[in-house]
Order: sequence, then C-alpha cells, then structure tokens
Amino acid sequence: MLSPGGDRGRLAVLIYHRVLGEADPLDPDIPDAATFDWQMGLLAEELRPLPLAEGMAGLARGTLPPRAVAVTFDDGYADNYTVALPILRRWGVPATFFIATGYLGGGRMWNDVITETVRHWPEGEMDLRHLGLGRWAVDGEQARREARMGLIHSLRYRPLEEREQAVEGLEAALGGFPPPRLMLDPGEVRALAGAGMEVGAHTRSHPILSTLDPARARAEVEESKARLEEITGERCRFFAYPNGRPGEDYGPEHVGMVRAAGFEAAVSTAWGAAGRNTSRFQIPRFTPWNGTPHGFYLGLLRNLLRGPGPRATDTRETLTEHA
Repeated sequence: MLSPGGDRGRLAVLIYHRVLGEADPLDPDIPDAATFDWQMGLLAEELRPLPLAEGMAGLARGTLPPRAVAVTFDDGYADNYTVALPILRRWGVPATFFIATGYLGGGRMWNDVITETVRHWPEGEMDLRHLGLGRWAVDGEQARREARMGLIHSLRYRPLEEREQAVEGLEAALGGFPPPRLMLDPGEVRALAGAGMEVGAHTRSHPILSTLDPARARAEVEESKARLEEITGERCRFFAYPNGRPGEDYGPEHVGMVRAAGFEAAVSTAWGAAGRNTSRFQIPRFTPWNGTPHGFYLGLLRNLLRGPGPRATDTRETLTEHA
C-alpha cells in the first residue's frame, strides 16, 4: 500500500557510508558485516532492489515495480569494496557509490581524523582550548563517543580552510598516530564499476556547498565528475550533495550547477521516497539506523510515510525529461 508500482510508484533510497568487519564502539551506528548481511538479505527477499538509474527510469515511465528500493554509499571508503561489495553480490543487490575524489588513494576525511584522534587520545581529558575547541572528557567509551560527536558538530560548518587547520591542530596535539587506510584507491573504484555497480560523484573534498563561493562550489562539482570519468572510462551520471540537507547544505544555485555539469540526477539526505513529481536533482534518501530486522523494516515503512521529497519546479529537473 505504501510502495505501489506503476504511476503511483515510490522509490526508497537508502544511504550507507561504511560497513565494518567488526563493530566499532566509537561509532556504533556503522553496521558491521553481519548486520549489513541480514539487511541486504531482507531487501532481496522482501523488497525489489534496483540500480538507482533503473529505479528513476521506472518512476519517469510509470513502470516502477512495487516495493522498489535502491542502495547508495557516500564518501568512498575502502570497506565499500572489501566488506560491502561481496555481501551485495551474494544477495544480488545493486548499489551506487558516491565518491569524494580528493581522498582516493590514501586520503582521510576530516571527520575520520577526529575519530582517530579521539580513539588514540590517552585516558583522561582532551584540552583543546588552544584550538578553540574546548575541553572534552575521554575517560570511557561513552565519553569518547560524546567527544567525537561534539567535535564533529563543532567543525562541520566552519569554513573549509578553518576546518582543515583545526583538524591539523588536533593531529599535532596528539603527536600523530599511524594513519589507517580508510579510503578507496582508483583501482578499487574501477573494480566497483567493473562489478556492475554505479559510481557517482560526491565533490572533490566533501565541503558543505552552501559555505563556498560559487566558483569554488562549481569546481568541486565538475572536478569530481571529470576525475571519476577518467578513472572508470565511463560517464558519471549521478551526484550526491555533501551532507545533503536541502536549503541548508545546498541551495537552488547548486542544483543548477549539478544540472549544468551534465549529471542526470542528484540525491539529497532529505527523508522520504521519490515519486513521479520529485525533482530528479533532489531525490530523497534515508539511513536505516535500527540494528534489528523488525526495527529496520519499520524504518523503511516510516520513511515511505515522509512524502516524495522536493518537487520539480523547473521542467529541466523533472524525471520525465529523461524517460
């Protein structure tokens, strides 16, 4: 009833970032391999997993099957290839991987530097007042989780250079630590595409587009597309807005940049399930947080109740243009 097919079709799009071999107590929201396995099994057995492109084409033509769902990953973590891909292939679930190209081959995203700094900080207190980041208790797992999230929230909307400077200061305050390899390398990106997965762009350095001047925002969008096309030898068709909240993390001007760059569609992080009137450059997505099969399924149902996301206000943004 909530996800019929045909003209009233609804496409639910799930967001993942990482899948870990084992659970991380510092970030318990990241699914481990066992959790991701039963989640993909549930999708394969109860719903109709589709490639994002196929789901959008079905919406546009009014031929979407009932219970349609698409899986996406953001950022470009190496475990997308080493852990998630084998599970996706075992269950026959397609996925789209949105890559922040500036971190390929050994880079680290700013939030991961925070995570590893908090993980390696000696038991007691993080005194970061010299960086303008306050003081944080790190005397147990719960305290470290709170410190990590507090620092991430504190820096998320800082100007890009200021945020990078603060992160460098964090590493220096700790005295450095062995950097884990977290991100994909170009060969793994090619392998994802070779396995039949869609590869999409997620900017170069994962900035909040609304904090950038127009020229820099446009460069972030265009350069990521060009780099992925160079790596895969295929056209990069889809884009994901970093952070992705409409009207806050990106605006109409960024939608226009994405369209002008030659992308076919883009995804946000607004909850809901896309319908025929949803803007193809603001497809809603959601993250299934619950770690039990019952809760996971209820989350899928609740998301379907959220509505179809932002409507197309420009004929160039309609799904039917590319039907």
